[in-house]
Amino acid sequence: MKLQGVNAIITGGSQGLGKAIAQEFILEGASIATCARDQKLLSATLAELQKFAGPSQIVCGESCDVSSEEQVARFISFALSKLGSVNVLVNNAGVYGPMGATETVNLAEWIRALEINLFGVLFPCRALIPHLKRAGRGKIIVLSGGGATNPLPNVSSYAASKAAVIRLMETFAEELKPFGVDVNAVAPGPLKTRFVDQVLQAGPEKAGASFFAKNQRWAVDGATPLSLGAGLCVYLASSESNGITGKLLSAQWDPWQRLHEFRDSLATSDIYCLRRIVPEDRGLNWK
Repeated sequence: MKLQGVNAIITGGSQGLGKAIAQEFILEGASIATCARDQKLLSATLAELQKFAGPSQIVCGESCDVSSEEQVARFISFALSKLGSVNVLVNNAGVYGPMGATETVNLAEWIRALEINLFGVLFPCRALIPHLKRAGRGKIIVLSGGGATNPLPNVSSYAASKAAVIRLMETFAEELKPFGVDVNAVAPGPLKTRFVDQVLQAGPEKAGASFFAKNQRWAVDGATPLSLGAGLCVYLASSESNGITGKLLSAQWDPWQRLHEFRDSLATSDIYCLRRIVPEDRGLNWK
């Protein structure tokens, strides 16, 4: 098993991709602590996940709003007390936020989405990094989305927060290199989760005709399997990916199963990074 003896924290693990990641981690031998805002749903999920665990594995959780620094500190303390130590942090919790032209959406809801998506990564990282530094090793994984690499008209709070999260990830990667902590992001691809339902409920006028049509197709024909993103998270949490850091990886499109074969090239290039494109990159000379 790839994660035998690993202790992991997974935020937003009560449903969707977070639940799939938690299950894959357990099947690969890890003990996990997860959180969600809905205690009832979280309790049901923990009971389900427990069925996949061996006798020596710990599966635990606690309700937590990841946008609250106080609640996150309490949850990280809870996880450390239950697991003893933590090797891996998966920042999965996130929301789409309000949909519609940016100047028309509820500003409080726009800011709220930013708090969950951005601060919901910052707070768990800040709380756990001292522990990882003392251990001299560790893995931090951030769940991103299409909003990080492409404009998303009518879903601007999601797009802005996810782009910010990637630059935060890259910055953490540089800060933590001397301590043996790898930090990467995962773009899981279009998922048939509650997010699709939210877009369909919003309708084409608020979500945008193109984005709405894509979600209609995903709802009917299916989308990227949850297991693909969960598998990439397992890979990044495992020792096989040691030394790969500061990268945004697509579960759907990148050859992540073999990335360790290109470890040296990745360490000295801007492949899988967000960077500015200049005319010379496109064979043009404007000087």
